[in-house]
Amino acid sequence: MWPVIWTAMRTYAPYVTFPVAFVVGAVGYHLEWFIRGTPKPQQEEKSILELREERKLEELAGQDSTQVISLKDKLEFTPKAVLNRNRPEKS
Repeated sequence: MWPVIWTAMRTYAPYVTFPVAFVVGAVGYHLEWFIRGTPKPQQEEKSILELREERKLEELAGQDSTQVISLKDKLEFTPKAVLNRNRPEKS
């Protein structure tokens, strides 16, 4: 008799285990939801670009926009091109 029972269980196992697993999963899901409580709405996080733009605007708000460094002053501090560094200067 046992071989017939084992054969029947082996044959019909998917039909028995799926509903059992479904019920266990549903009970576990609802139990976890009951223990944790209702989820709190999360605030939308700002992207990195938005944070960067806000930071730049805050920096610009504290500065006088009429005081600008001239381009000639900026060019003095720029390094020479990488390819021209090792070449001797032409006189």
